[in-house]
Amino acid sequence: MAKEPMLKFVEVSRDMPEKRAAELRRSDFNEIYSEFADTKAKEQSSRCSQCGVPYCQTHCPLHNNIPDWLRLTATGRLEEAYHVSQSTNTFPEICGRICPQDRLCEGSCVIEQSGHGTVTIGAVEKYITDTAWEKGWVKPPSPSQERAESVGIIGAGPGGLAAADRLRRAGVQVTVYDRYDRGGGLLTYGIPGFKLEKDVVMRRVDQLEQGGVTFELNCNVGQDITFADIRAKHDAVIIATGVYKSRDLDGPGSGADGIVRAIDFLTASNRQSFGDTVPELEDGTLSAEGKNVVVIGGGDTAMDCVRTSIRQGALSVKCLYRRDRANMPGSQREVQNAEEEGVVFEWLSAPKGFAGDTVSGVMVQKMRLGPPDATGRQSPVPMEGADYNEPAELVIKALGFEPEDLPALWDEPGLEVTRWGTVKAEFTSGRTALPGVYAVGDIVRGASLVVWAIRDGRDCVDALLEDLEAKASVAAE
Repeated sequence: MAKEPMLKFVEVSRDMPEKRAAELRRSDFNEIYSEFADTKAKEQSSRCSQCGVPYCQTHCPLHNNIPDWLRLTATGRLEEAYHVSQSTNTFPEICGRICPQDRLCEGSCVIEQSGHGTVTIGAVEKYITDTAWEKGWVKPPSPSQERAESVGIIGAGPGGLAAADRLRRAGVQVTVYDRYDRGGGLLTYGIPGFKLEKDVVMRRVDQLEQGGVTFELNCNVGQDITFADIRAKHDAVIIATGVYKSRDLDGPGSGADGIVRAIDFLTASNRQSFGDTVPELEDGTLSAEGKNVVVIGGGDTAMDCVRTSIRQGALSVKCLYRRDRANMPGSQREVQNAEEEGVVFEWLSAPKGFAGDTVSGVMVQKMRLGPPDATGRQSPVPMEGADYNEPAELVIKALGFEPEDLPALWDEPGLEVTRWGTVKAEFTSGRTALPGVYAVGDIVRGASLVVWAIRDGRDCVDALLEDLEAKASVAAE
Protein backbone atom coordinates (compact mmCIF):
# COMPACT_ATOMS: atom_id res chain seq x y z
CA MET A 1 0.00 0.00 0.00
CA ALA A 2 1.31 3.46 -0.90
CA LYS A 3 2.29 5.64 2.01
CA GLU A 4 -0.23 8.34 2.90
CA PRO A 5 1.05 11.55 1.24
CA MET A 6 -0.50 13.79 3.91
CA LEU A 7 -0.54 13.99 7.73
CA LYS A 8 3.25 14.37 7.90
CA PHE A 9 3.19 17.19 10.45
CA VAL A 10 4.60 14.87 13.14
CA GLU A 11 7.75 14.00 11.17
CA VAL A 12 8.12 17.18 9.07
CA SER A 13 8.60 20.54 10.80
CA ARG A 14 7.04 23.80 9.67
CA ASP A 15 9.30 25.72 7.31
CA MET A 16 8.99 29.08 5.58
CA PRO A 17 10.65 30.19 2.33
CA GLU A 18 14.10 31.58 2.96
CA LYS A 19 14.10 35.22 4.05
CA ARG A 20 16.83 37.49 2.75
CA ALA A 21 19.22 38.85 5.35
CA ALA A 22 18.14 42.18 6.84
CA GLU A 23 21.33 43.98 5.83
CA LEU A 24 20.69 43.02 2.19
CA ARG A 25 16.98 43.76 2.00
CA ARG A 26 17.34 47.18 3.69
CA SER A 27 18.80 48.58 0.48
CA ASP A 28 16.12 47.59 -2.05
CA PHE A 29 12.37 47.20 -2.52
CA ASN A 30 12.43 43.58 -3.71
CA GLU A 31 10.28 41.02 -1.92
CA ILE A 32 12.04 39.66 1.14
CA TYR A 33 10.96 36.01 0.85
CA SER A 34 12.33 33.68 -1.81
CA GLU A 35 10.10 31.24 -3.69
CA PHE A 36 9.45 27.71 -2.49
CA ALA A 37 11.10 25.08 -4.69
CA ASP A 38 8.83 22.30 -5.94
CA THR A 39 10.17 19.74 -3.47
CA LYS A 40 9.79 22.10 -0.52
CA ALA A 41 6.25 23.09 -1.54
CA LYS A 42 5.26 19.40 -1.72
CA GLU A 43 6.91 18.72 1.63
CA GLN A 44 5.18 21.59 3.43
CA SER A 45 1.81 20.82 1.81
CA SER A 46 2.10 17.22 3.02
CA ARG A 47 1.97 18.46 6.62
CA CYS A 48 -1.77 19.22 6.26
CA SER A 49 -3.93 16.98 8.46
CA GLN A 50 -6.88 17.07 5.98
CA CYS A 51 -9.34 18.00 8.72
CA GLY A 52 -12.92 16.89 8.44
CA VAL A 53 -13.89 20.42 9.47
CA PRO A 54 -11.12 22.61 8.00
CA TYR A 55 -10.95 25.72 10.18
CA CYS A 56 -8.40 27.24 7.78
CA GLN A 57 -11.10 27.27 5.10
CA THR A 58 -13.80 28.48 7.48
CA HIS A 59 -11.72 31.42 8.68
CA CYS A 60 -10.63 32.49 5.21
CA PRO A 61 -12.95 35.29 4.00
CA LEU A 62 -13.03 33.64 0.56
CA HIS A 63 -13.49 30.13 2.03
CA ASN A 64 -10.66 28.87 -0.16
CA ASN A 65 -10.51 25.09 -0.56
CA ILE A 66 -7.16 25.03 1.23
CA PRO A 67 -6.93 21.32 2.20
CA ASP A 68 -7.80 20.33 -1.40
CA TRP A 69 -5.09 22.40 -3.07
CA LEU A 70 -2.55 21.42 -0.41
CA ARG A 71 -3.19 17.75 -1.15
CA LEU A 72 -2.97 18.33 -4.90
CA THR A 73 0.34 20.16 -4.43
CA ALA A 74 1.72 17.41 -2.18
CA THR A 75 0.91 14.79 -4.83
CA GLY A 76 2.40 16.76 -7.73
CA ARG A 77 -0.91 17.77 -9.35
CA LEU A 78 -0.01 21.44 -9.45
CA GLU A 79 -2.14 22.55 -12.40
CA GLU A 80 -5.21 21.11 -10.70
CA ALA A 81 -4.15 22.83 -7.47
CA TYR A 82 -4.04 26.15 -9.35
CA HIS A 83 -7.54 25.69 -10.80
CA VAL A 84 -8.96 24.80 -7.37
CA SER A 85 -7.27 27.84 -5.85
CA GLN A 86 -8.40 30.18 -8.65
CA SER A 87 -11.99 28.93 -8.43
CA THR A 88 -12.57 30.78 -5.14
CA ASN A 89 -9.92 33.51 -5.25
CA THR A 90 -9.47 35.95 -8.13
CA PHE A 91 -5.90 36.87 -7.10
CA PRO A 92 -4.37 34.01 -5.05
CA GLU A 93 -0.76 35.05 -5.68
CA ILE A 94 -1.53 38.49 -4.21
CA CYS A 95 -3.32 37.09 -1.15
CA GLY A 96 -0.45 34.63 -0.66
CA ARG A 97 1.88 37.62 -0.36
CA ILE A 98 -0.08 40.15 1.69
CA CYS A 99 -2.86 38.39 3.62
CA PRO A 100 -2.28 38.27 7.40
CA GLN A 101 -2.32 34.47 7.39
CA ASP A 102 -1.31 34.46 11.06
CA ARG A 103 -4.70 36.02 11.87
CA LEU A 104 -6.76 34.05 9.32
CA CYS A 105 -6.09 30.62 7.78
CA GLU A 106 -2.77 29.76 9.46
CA GLY A 107 -3.93 31.15 12.78
CA SER A 108 -6.84 28.68 12.67
CA CYS A 109 -4.81 25.62 11.61
CA VAL A 110 -5.60 22.58 13.78
CA ILE A 111 -2.01 21.33 13.92
CA GLU A 112 -0.94 24.80 15.09
CA GLN A 113 -3.36 24.44 17.99
CA SER A 114 -1.83 21.05 18.83
CA GLY A 115 1.68 22.48 19.00
CA HIS A 116 3.15 21.23 15.72
CA GLY A 117 3.35 24.57 13.92
CA THR A 118 0.88 25.66 11.27
CA VAL A 119 1.02 24.62 7.64
CA THR A 120 2.66 27.42 5.63
CA ILE A 121 -0.52 28.06 3.66
CA GLY A 122 0.30 31.53 2.31
CA ALA A 123 3.71 30.53 0.91
CA VAL A 124 2.23 27.50 -0.86
CA GLU A 125 -0.66 29.59 -2.25
CA LYS A 126 1.86 32.07 -3.69
CA TYR A 127 3.98 29.25 -5.13
CA ILE A 128 1.02 27.57 -6.87
CA THR A 129 -0.09 30.65 -8.80
CA ASP A 130 3.42 31.99 -9.52
CA THR A 131 4.12 28.60 -11.09
CA ALA A 132 0.83 28.78 -13.00
CA TRP A 133 1.92 32.10 -14.53
CA GLU A 134 5.29 30.62 -15.50
CA LYS A 135 3.65 27.57 -17.09
CA GLY A 136 1.03 29.60 -18.98
CA TRP A 137 -1.94 28.15 -17.12
CA VAL A 138 -3.33 31.59 -16.22
CA LYS A 139 -5.63 32.77 -19.02
CA PRO A 140 -7.50 36.04 -19.57
CA PRO A 141 -11.28 35.96 -19.04
CA SER A 142 -12.83 34.39 -22.13
CA PRO A 143 -16.62 34.15 -21.94
CA SER A 144 -18.38 31.50 -24.02
CA GLN A 145 -20.94 34.11 -25.05
CA GLU A 146 -20.90 37.92 -24.99
CA ARG A 147 -23.75 39.84 -23.40
CA ALA A 148 -25.06 43.26 -24.35
CA GLU A 149 -25.27 44.62 -20.79
CA SER A 150 -22.50 46.86 -19.53
CA VAL A 151 -21.31 47.65 -16.01
CA GLY A 152 -19.24 50.63 -14.90
CA ILE A 153 -16.89 50.06 -11.96
CA ILE A 154 -15.55 53.08 -10.07
CA GLY A 155 -12.20 52.11 -8.58
CA ALA A 156 -9.48 49.78 -9.88
CA GLY A 157 -8.46 48.34 -6.51
CA PRO A 158 -8.87 44.69 -5.48
CA GLY A 159 -12.66 44.86 -5.07
CA GLY A 160 -13.20 46.55 -8.43
CA LEU A 161 -10.77 44.27 -10.27
CA ALA A 162 -12.29 41.13 -8.73
CA ALA A 163 -15.73 42.29 -9.87
CA ALA A 164 -14.40 43.12 -13.35
CA ASP A 165 -12.89 39.66 -13.73
CA ARG A 166 -16.08 37.88 -12.67
CA LEU A 167 -18.28 40.05 -14.90
CA ARG A 168 -16.12 39.47 -17.97
CA ARG A 169 -16.16 35.71 -17.41
CA ALA A 170 -19.96 36.03 -17.57
CA GLY A 171 -19.70 37.96 -20.86
CA VAL A 172 -20.75 41.36 -19.48
CA GLN A 173 -19.10 44.48 -20.96
CA VAL A 174 -17.00 46.22 -18.30
CA THR A 175 -15.47 49.69 -17.97
CA VAL A 176 -13.33 50.53 -14.93
CA TYR A 177 -12.88 54.20 -13.96
CA ASP A 178 -9.96 55.16 -11.72
CA ARG A 179 -8.35 58.41 -10.59
CA TYR A 180 -4.80 57.04 -10.90
CA ASP A 181 -2.72 56.49 -14.03
CA ARG A 182 -2.37 52.75 -13.35
CA GLY A 183 -4.85 50.14 -12.20
CA GLY A 184 -4.52 48.30 -8.91
CA GLY A 185 -5.44 51.00 -6.38
CA LEU A 186 -3.64 50.48 -3.08
CA LEU A 187 -2.12 47.25 -4.45
CA THR A 188 -0.16 49.47 -6.82
CA TYR A 189 0.43 52.68 -4.91
CA GLY A 190 -0.18 51.85 -1.25
CA ILE A 191 1.66 48.57 -0.62
CA PRO A 192 5.47 48.66 -0.98
CA GLY A 193 7.33 46.40 -3.38
CA PHE A 194 9.06 44.47 -0.60
CA LYS A 195 5.66 42.99 0.23
CA LEU A 196 4.13 42.98 -3.26
CA GLU A 197 6.32 43.57 -6.30
CA LYS A 198 4.51 45.72 -8.81
CA ASP A 199 4.82 43.41 -11.82
CA VAL A 200 2.62 40.94 -9.89
CA VAL A 201 -0.20 43.53 -9.88
CA MET A 202 0.42 44.87 -13.39
CA ARG A 203 0.21 41.44 -15.01
CA ARG A 204 -3.28 41.02 -13.51
CA VAL A 205 -4.35 44.41 -14.85
CA ASP A 206 -2.89 43.47 -18.27
CA GLN A 207 -4.73 40.14 -18.13
CA LEU A 208 -8.05 41.91 -17.57
CA GLU A 209 -7.36 44.27 -20.48
CA GLN A 210 -6.59 41.26 -22.69
CA GLY A 211 -9.90 39.78 -21.53
CA GLY A 212 -11.83 42.81 -22.75
CA VAL A 213 -12.04 45.08 -19.69
CA THR A 214 -11.78 48.78 -20.62
CA PHE A 215 -9.84 51.02 -18.23
CA GLU A 216 -10.54 54.76 -18.07
CA LEU A 217 -7.54 55.97 -16.06
CA ASN A 218 -6.68 59.47 -14.80
CA CYS A 219 -10.45 59.80 -14.46
CA ASN A 220 -11.66 61.52 -11.33
CA VAL A 221 -15.38 60.95 -10.90
CA GLY A 222 -17.10 64.21 -10.02
CA GLN A 223 -14.53 66.23 -11.98
CA ASP A 224 -13.67 64.52 -15.27
CA ILE A 225 -16.98 62.69 -15.51
CA THR A 226 -20.12 62.89 -13.41
CA PHE A 227 -21.58 60.01 -11.49
CA ALA A 228 -24.86 60.63 -13.30
CA ASP A 229 -23.11 60.23 -16.67
CA ILE A 230 -21.60 56.90 -15.59
CA ARG A 231 -25.03 55.66 -14.48
CA ALA A 232 -26.52 56.75 -17.81
CA LYS A 233 -23.85 54.90 -19.81
CA HIS A 234 -24.20 51.54 -18.04
CA ASP A 235 -26.85 49.06 -16.99
CA ALA A 236 -25.33 48.95 -13.50
CA VAL A 237 -22.56 50.65 -11.52
CA ILE A 238 -20.30 49.23 -8.81
CA ILE A 239 -18.67 51.67 -6.39
CA ALA A 240 -15.28 50.30 -5.32
CA THR A 241 -13.37 53.46 -4.47
CA GLY A 242 -11.81 52.33 -1.22
CA VAL A 243 -11.14 54.83 1.57
CA TYR A 244 -8.41 57.42 1.05
CA LYS A 245 -9.13 60.23 3.50
CA SER A 246 -6.39 60.12 6.17
CA ARG A 247 -7.22 60.53 9.84
CA ASP A 248 -5.50 63.62 11.18
CA LEU A 249 -3.44 64.60 14.20
CA ASP A 250 -4.31 67.14 16.86
CA GLY A 251 -2.00 69.00 19.19
CA PRO A 252 0.29 72.01 19.02
CA GLY A 253 2.33 72.21 15.83
CA SER A 254 0.38 69.50 14.00
CA GLY A 255 0.30 71.65 10.85
CA ALA A 256 4.09 72.01 10.62
CA ASP A 257 5.99 71.31 7.43
CA GLY A 258 7.54 67.86 7.48
CA ILE A 259 4.41 66.17 8.87
CA VAL A 260 3.02 64.11 5.99
CA ARG A 261 0.28 61.58 5.27
CA ALA A 262 1.19 57.91 4.95
CA ILE A 263 -0.66 57.58 1.64
CA ASP A 264 1.34 60.44 0.10
CA PHE A 265 4.63 59.01 1.38
CA LEU A 266 3.94 55.48 0.13
CA THR A 267 2.51 56.61 -3.22
CA ALA A 268 5.61 58.71 -3.93
CA SER A 269 7.89 55.78 -3.14
CA ASN A 270 5.88 53.36 -5.28
CA ARG A 271 5.81 55.82 -8.19
CA GLN A 272 9.59 56.01 -8.03
CA SER A 273 9.75 52.20 -8.26
CA PHE A 274 7.92 52.48 -11.60
CA GLY A 275 10.56 54.94 -12.80
CA ASP A 276 8.25 57.96 -12.54
CA THR A 277 9.66 61.40 -11.79
CA VAL A 278 8.42 62.38 -8.33
CA PRO A 279 9.17 66.05 -7.50
CA GLU A 280 8.30 65.58 -3.81
CA LEU A 281 11.05 62.97 -3.53
CA GLU A 282 13.56 65.02 -5.47
CA ASP A 283 13.04 68.10 -3.28
CA GLY A 284 13.00 65.99 -0.10
CA THR A 285 9.41 66.71 0.96
CA LEU A 286 8.41 63.03 0.94
CA SER A 287 11.88 61.52 1.31
CA ALA A 288 13.26 59.93 4.48
CA GLU A 289 16.86 60.03 3.28
CA GLY A 290 19.23 61.40 5.91
CA LYS A 291 16.40 62.19 8.37
CA ASN A 292 15.26 61.06 11.78
CA VAL A 293 11.83 59.64 11.00
CA VAL A 294 8.92 59.12 13.37
CA VAL A 295 5.90 57.13 12.19
CA ILE A 296 2.72 57.43 14.25
CA GLY A 297 0.39 54.42 14.22
CA GLY A 298 0.37 50.67 14.80
CA GLY A 299 -1.36 49.15 11.77
CA ASP A 300 0.00 47.58 8.61
CA THR A 301 0.23 50.99 6.91
CA ALA A 302 2.55 52.14 9.68
CA MET A 303 4.68 49.02 9.14
CA ASP A 304 4.87 49.85 5.43
CA CYS A 305 6.01 53.39 6.25
CA VAL A 306 8.75 52.43 8.72
CA ARG A 307 10.19 49.79 6.41
CA THR A 308 10.04 52.14 3.41
CA SER A 309 11.88 54.81 5.45
CA ILE A 310 14.67 52.36 6.21
CA ARG A 311 15.08 51.63 2.49
CA GLN A 312 15.16 55.31 1.62
CA GLY A 313 18.18 55.78 3.87
CA ALA A 314 16.75 57.35 7.04
CA LEU A 315 19.20 58.11 9.87
CA SER A 316 16.80 56.55 12.36
CA VAL A 317 13.23 55.25 12.26
CA LYS A 318 10.96 55.09 15.27
CA CYS A 319 7.34 54.00 15.47
CA LEU A 320 5.10 55.49 18.15
CA TYR A 321 2.12 53.38 19.19
CA ARG A 322 -0.16 54.27 22.08
CA ARG A 323 -0.80 50.68 23.20
CA ASP A 324 1.62 47.81 23.78
CA ARG A 325 2.87 45.19 21.35
CA ALA A 326 0.18 42.66 22.25
CA ASN A 327 -2.60 45.15 21.46
CA MET A 328 -1.37 46.54 18.15
CA PRO A 329 -3.56 45.89 15.06
CA GLY A 330 -0.69 45.32 12.61
CA SER A 331 0.80 41.95 11.69
CA GLN A 332 3.28 40.63 14.25
CA ARG A 333 5.28 39.16 11.37
CA GLU A 334 5.64 42.67 9.91
CA VAL A 335 6.78 44.04 13.29
CA GLN A 336 9.46 41.34 13.46
CA ASN A 337 10.62 42.14 9.92
CA ALA A 338 10.77 45.84 10.76
CA GLU A 339 12.79 45.24 13.93
CA GLU A 340 15.25 43.07 12.01
CA GLU A 341 15.72 45.94 9.56
CA GLY A 342 16.49 48.48 12.29
CA VAL A 343 13.16 50.05 13.25
CA VAL A 344 12.72 50.96 16.92
CA PHE A 345 9.22 50.66 18.39
CA GLU A 346 8.22 53.00 21.17
CA TRP A 347 5.29 51.21 22.77
CA LEU A 348 2.76 53.02 25.00
CA SER A 349 3.72 56.33 23.39
CA ALA A 350 1.53 58.98 21.74
CA PRO A 351 2.24 62.39 20.18
CA LYS A 352 1.32 65.36 22.37
CA GLY A 353 2.62 68.08 20.05
CA PHE A 354 5.31 69.00 17.54
CA ALA A 355 8.27 71.36 17.69
CA GLY A 356 9.20 73.83 14.95
CA ASP A 357 7.48 75.47 11.99
CA THR A 358 9.34 72.86 9.99
CA VAL A 359 9.09 69.89 12.31
CA SER A 360 12.19 69.20 14.40
CA GLY A 361 10.75 66.95 17.06
CA VAL A 362 7.74 65.16 18.52
CA MET A 363 6.59 65.79 22.07
CA VAL A 364 5.82 62.27 23.25
CA GLN A 365 3.32 61.43 25.97
CA LYS A 366 3.97 58.09 27.68
CA MET A 367 0.89 55.97 28.33
CA ARG A 368 -0.26 53.08 30.48
CA LEU A 369 -3.06 50.64 29.76
CA GLY A 370 -6.31 51.19 31.61
CA PRO A 371 -9.68 49.35 31.46
CA PRO A 372 -10.87 47.79 28.17
CA ASP A 373 -12.75 50.00 25.70
CA ALA A 374 -15.68 49.08 23.43
CA THR A 375 -13.38 46.96 21.22
CA GLY A 376 -12.24 44.88 24.17
CA ARG A 377 -8.70 46.26 24.11
CA GLN A 378 -7.29 48.11 27.09
CA SER A 379 -7.54 51.88 26.70
CA PRO A 380 -4.31 53.93 26.79
CA VAL A 381 -4.20 56.41 29.68
CA PRO A 382 -1.63 59.28 29.84
CA MET A 383 1.07 59.06 32.51
CA GLU A 384 1.73 62.35 34.28
CA GLY A 385 5.27 63.69 34.15
CA ALA A 386 6.52 61.15 31.63
CA ASP A 387 6.77 63.37 28.54
CA TYR A 388 9.89 63.66 26.42
CA ASN A 389 11.01 65.08 23.06
CA GLU A 390 11.84 62.76 20.16
CA PRO A 391 13.98 64.41 17.42
CA ALA A 392 12.39 64.14 13.98
CA GLU A 393 12.75 65.87 10.62
CA LEU A 394 10.00 63.76 9.04
CA VAL A 395 6.79 62.67 10.79
CA ILE A 396 4.47 60.27 8.97
CA LYS A 397 0.82 60.03 10.01
CA ALA A 398 -0.36 56.41 9.69
CA LEU A 399 -3.52 56.63 11.77
CA GLY A 400 -5.87 54.91 9.36
CA PHE A 401 -8.25 55.98 6.63
CA GLU A 402 -11.81 57.28 6.45
CA PRO A 403 -14.25 57.51 3.53
CA GLU A 404 -14.52 60.61 1.41
CA ASP A 405 -17.91 62.34 1.25
CA LEU A 406 -19.06 60.69 -1.98
CA PRO A 407 -22.62 62.13 -2.05
CA ALA A 408 -21.14 65.65 -2.01
CA LEU A 409 -18.18 64.92 -4.31
CA TRP A 410 -20.43 63.22 -6.86
CA ASP A 411 -23.47 65.50 -6.43
CA GLU A 412 -25.63 62.49 -5.63
CA PRO A 413 -27.58 63.08 -2.40
CA GLY A 414 -29.54 59.88 -2.99
CA LEU A 415 -26.44 57.81 -2.28
CA GLU A 416 -27.03 56.83 1.33
CA VAL A 417 -24.13 56.63 3.76
CA THR A 418 -23.77 55.37 7.32
CA ARG A 419 -22.90 57.52 10.32
CA TRP A 420 -19.26 56.64 9.62
CA GLY A 421 -19.52 57.97 6.07
CA THR A 422 -19.28 54.57 4.39
CA VAL A 423 -21.74 53.75 1.61
CA LYS A 424 -24.83 52.00 2.96
CA ALA A 425 -25.10 48.73 1.05
CA GLU A 426 -26.86 45.42 1.52
CA PHE A 427 -24.79 42.68 3.13
CA THR A 428 -23.31 40.18 0.59
CA SER A 429 -25.05 41.66 -2.48
CA GLY A 430 -23.68 45.20 -2.25
CA ARG A 431 -27.00 46.69 -3.39
CA THR A 432 -27.49 50.34 -2.42
CA ALA A 433 -30.67 52.41 -2.21
CA LEU A 434 -30.06 53.66 -5.78
CA PRO A 435 -31.44 51.32 -8.48
CA GLY A 436 -28.64 49.56 -10.34
CA VAL A 437 -25.93 50.90 -8.03
CA TYR A 438 -23.81 48.56 -5.88
CA ALA A 439 -20.88 49.12 -3.53
CA VAL A 440 -18.06 46.82 -2.38
CA GLY A 441 -14.87 46.76 -0.34
CA ASP A 442 -13.54 49.40 2.02
CA ILE A 443 -16.05 52.06 0.95
CA VAL A 444 -18.66 49.80 2.59
CA ARG A 445 -16.63 48.12 5.34
CA GLY A 446 -14.25 50.88 6.26
CA ALA A 447 -10.50 50.23 5.99
CA SER A 448 -10.15 46.46 5.86
CA LEU A 449 -8.20 43.65 4.20
CA VAL A 450 -7.61 43.05 0.49
CA VAL A 451 -9.08 39.56 0.81
CA TRP A 452 -12.40 41.02 2.05
CA ALA A 453 -12.52 43.41 -0.91
CA ILE A 454 -12.05 40.47 -3.28
CA ARG A 455 -14.82 38.57 -1.48
CA ASP A 456 -17.16 41.57 -1.73
CA GLY A 457 -16.43 42.04 -5.44
CA ARG A 458 -17.19 38.41 -6.22
CA ASP A 459 -20.37 38.28 -4.09
CA CYS A 460 -21.65 41.53 -5.56
CA VAL A 461 -21.30 40.25 -9.13
CA ASP A 462 -23.31 37.13 -8.28
CA ALA A 463 -26.17 39.37 -7.07
CA LEU A 464 -25.77 41.82 -9.96
CA LEU A 465 -26.03 39.02 -12.54
CA GLU A 466 -29.21 37.79 -10.86
CA ASP A 467 -30.63 41.30 -11.07
CA LEU A 468 -29.73 41.59 -14.77
CA GLU A 469 -31.42 38.26 -15.48
CA ALA A 470 -34.54 39.34 -13.58
CA LYS A 471 -34.60 42.63 -15.49
CA ALA A 472 -34.25 40.80 -18.82
CA SER A 473 -37.07 38.42 -17.90
CA VAL A 474 -39.41 41.31 -17.09
CA ALA A 475 -38.51 43.04 -20.38
CA ALA A 476 -39.22 39.86 -22.33
CA GLU A 477 -42.73 39.47 -20.92
